[in-house]
Amino acid sequence: MTIMCCIKYTLDPFKRAEFEEYAKNWAEIIPRCGGDLIGYFMPHEGTDNIALGLICFDSLTEYEAYRARLREDEGGASNFQMAQRERFILSEERTFLRAAAGSEMLRFFADRKQVA
Repeated sequence: MTIMCCIKYTLDPFKRAEFEEYAKNWAEIIPRCGGDLIGYFMPHEGTDNIALGLICFDSLTEYEAYRARLREDEGGASNFQMAQRERFILSEERTFLRAAAGSEMLRFFADRKQVA
């Protein structure tokens, strides 16, 4: 069963550009470490301090293996250090989701290996 890790970030609204650079860096790091990155999503309208990161895995076991690889990745370590140094992330929450039966996302999950 495919799971999606939804990371909700609370940002310093005056440091959104720094977060966007952080998200851009993950676009290379996450796939290299085994995650299927759906994307990072920035505030556009409304609340100006909430961003999301969406990453899919085949299972929680695959997620744990990804986390182990991420800990050993130089780019990942550098990106984490930048976030700590610049303090643009005020908090983050991780939620693991599966597609609800009959939902539109089922087509996405069924075809996700084909999504570039």
